[in-house]
Amino acid sequence: MPTQSPLPARLQSVQRQHIEHVFQLGEGLNVPQLPAQATIRRSWLRCLNEYQLDPTRPRPARVVPQQTLIEHRESVDELLHVARAGVDQLYQQIAQLGYVLLLTDHRGITVEFRGDPNQDQQLRRAGLYLGADWDERFAGTCAVGTCLYDRQAIICHRQEHFDASHISLTCTAAPIADPQGNVIAVLDISALQSPTQRESQNFSLSLVTLYARMIEDAYFLQRYRDCLMVRLDTSREFVHVNGRGLIAIEENGQVIAANAVGRELIAEHQRRWPPWSLDPTPMLGELFECDIADVLSINSATDDQLRAFRARVDNTIYFISLLEPRRPRPAQVHPAPSGLPEPLVRLGADDPAMRKVQKLAERLCNEASVNVLISGETGTGKEVVARALHDSGQRAKGPFIAVNCAAIPEALIESELFGYEPGAFTGGRSKGMRGLIPQAHGGTLFLDEIGDMPLSLQTRLLRVLAEREVMPLGANTPVKVDIRVITATHRDIDAMIEQGEFREDLYYRLNGAQLRLPALRERADKLYVIRQVFNDVVNERGGPLSPRLRADAISALLAYAWPGNIRQLKNALAFALATSESDEITVHDLPEQCLSQRITQQSPHKPADAHGDTDHTLLEMLKAQHWNISAVARALGVSRPTVYRQMQRQGIVPPNWQG
Repeated sequence: MPTQSPLPARLQSVQRQHIEHVFQLGEGLNVPQLPAQATIRRSWLRCLNEYQLDPTRPRPARVVPQQTLIEHRESVDELLHVARAGVDQLYQQIAQLGYVLLLTDHRGITVEFRGDPNQDQQLRRAGLYLGADWDERFAGTCAVGTCLYDRQAIICHRQEHFDASHISLTCTAAPIADPQGNVIAVLDISALQSPTQRESQNFSLSLVTLYARMIEDAYFLQRYRDCLMVRLDTSREFVHVNGRGLIAIEENGQVIAANAVGRELIAEHQRRWPPWSLDPTPMLGELFECDIADVLSINSATDDQLRAFRARVDNTIYFISLLEPRRPRPAQVHPAPSGLPEPLVRLGADDPAMRKVQKLAERLCNEASVNVLISGETGTGKEVVARALHDSGQRAKGPFIAVNCAAIPEALIESELFGYEPGAFTGGRSKGMRGLIPQAHGGTLFLDEIGDMPLSLQTRLLRVLAEREVMPLGANTPVKVDIRVITATHRDIDAMIEQGEFREDLYYRLNGAQLRLPALRERADKLYVIRQVFNDVVNERGGPLSPRLRADAISALLAYAWPGNIRQLKNALAFALATSESDEITVHDLPEQCLSQRITQQSPHKPADAHGDTDHTLLEMLKAQHWNISAVARALGVSRPTVYRQMQRQGIVPPNWQG
C-alpha cells in the first residue's frame, strides 16, 4: 500500500466527525448531521452491513492493472466508439469549472477519462483517473457505485461519501442503459473541491443526465441501424433533431426494442390492458392510433416527413418520423470485418470478443504449424469455429475429422484415434481399422474436450505431434501423417496441470494460439446469433414453408440467460419449429424454460449479477410489487400470461382473489 502524506489537522478532524456520523447511522441514531438523502443513507447501511466496510480504515483509490483495463475497455468497445463524441462535448463544457469526466463500465471500472493534465497526480490519488474502480462494494457510497446499484442518476456530495478519504470530492453520475434497459455504463463528472452547499451540483445533475441519455440513444441507433425505426416527440419542431422516443420495428409493425422513452410508453400501455391481450412487445398500432401502412409511407407522402398520431394510453399527440434501415452490402448477411473469409464472417457480427476471435482466426487459418486451442463454456460453438478455421485455409479441400474425447469410451479411444492392424486384439475388425488421426491426413484433426483425454493417451498424442507419425495397435511400422491440430475445452487446463490431471508439455504443444469464445449471454450480437441459428435449423429441417420468428419470440430469446449457450438455443428453436402450428414462431411456441427461468433467478429491483446472485421466488416478487402482475412481468421481461401460468403451477393465489 503506498505511503500517504500526513493529513492537515483540520481535515483529520473532519474525517473523524464523518466516521462518527457513519457509526451513528449504523446504530440507528438520527442526528441532524446525517445525510438527508434516503439513497445515501441506504448505501451507507449497505457498506456497513453487507460489504462489511470499516469506516475507520479509509482505503486509497484502487486502479486496475493495465491488462485488466484493456479487457474492460474491449468489453464495451462498441459503446466507447459511440460515446466518445458525447464525452468530448460534455468535457468541453465542464473543464473550465474544474471538473473531470469519467465513463465506467457496468462493474464500475473507469474505461474513458477526461481531465486536466496539470492535476494528474492529484487526480490519480483521488481515483479520478482511467482504470479506477468505483464499485460500491470496494469504494463505498459514491456517485458511480451507488448509481450502478440503484440504477438512477445521483449526486454524491462531499460528506455523503462513505469513505472518509473521499469527503472532499463532489461527484454526479447518471446511468446508461442498453436497449433492454440493463445498465451497461455510468457517466460521471467529479471535482476535487467544490462549494459546501449540495444545491451547487443541481445543474451538474441535469447536464450529466442529458448527456447520458444522448449517449444511450446514439448506442440504440447504432445497435438497430439495420432495422426500421420511428422517432417520436410531443413537439413537432424537435422530432428530427432530438426526438425523445425511439422504437425499432419489424415491417409488420411489431416492436423489436425501444429506448427509455419508448419503453415507458410500452410499459404504460401494458399497465392499462388485461394480461390475456398482451405479448412482451406490442404492435406499433397498439401504442398509437395508426395503421402500419401510414407509418411506412411517412417519408414519401408528407412534405416534412412527419405524421401525428394519438397515443392510445392517454390521447397524447405524438409527432413521428420514420428512419429507414441502413442497407447491407450485397451478398452479406451482416456487416463484418473487412476481408474476412466467408466461414469466419458467419461466426459473429458486432460483438467485440467475437471480432477479436475472427481477426485472430484469419491470421491463423493458413498457419498449419501453429496448433490452436479453443476455450469457452459448453455449447458456445467451439466446433463451428474449428470448422470455420479449416474451411478458411489452404487445407479446406482436405478432411475435417472431429473427435469428441469425452464421448469415446476410455477402453476404445486408443484404437479409435490410432487405428489397429488385423488381429491386433480380440473383437476387432478382421481387416483392421484406419484410425481417426490417419484419416485426417492432409486436413484438420479437431479434438473436442481435450481435457477429458486419459493421461496415458496424452503421452502418445504428444509423440504424434512431435514426430508427425502414428503407430497403429499391432503395427511394426509407423504411419506418417500431415495434420493441422485444433483442440477445444471448457475445462480449466491450468488447474488440471496443477492437480496432475493434464500434461504440461502437451498443453504447451497444443496451445500455440488460443481463441476464447464468449458465452451467448455476454454477446452484443445476440440478435444476429439467434437469426443465424434459426436459419440454420430451418434449412436443416427443409420443407415447403418459410418460417419466421415473431418479435415477441425474439424478445424472449434475447432476455433469456442461455446457460447451455448456442447449443441450447438451437435445441429451443428446433423445439419451437417442431411444435408450432403455423409458419410464425411466437413466444408461446418456445420451451417453457426460456420464459420462466428468470422468475426464480432475477430480482425485480436489480440485475441478477449486480451485487451477488440473490434468488427471489415468484411469491416474494409478487409481494414486493404488491401483487402488481404487470410490474412483475416487466421486471422479468416476460408476458403477463407467463406469470399467470407460473402462479397457477405453483398454486399462488393473490389475496384479493380469495373468497
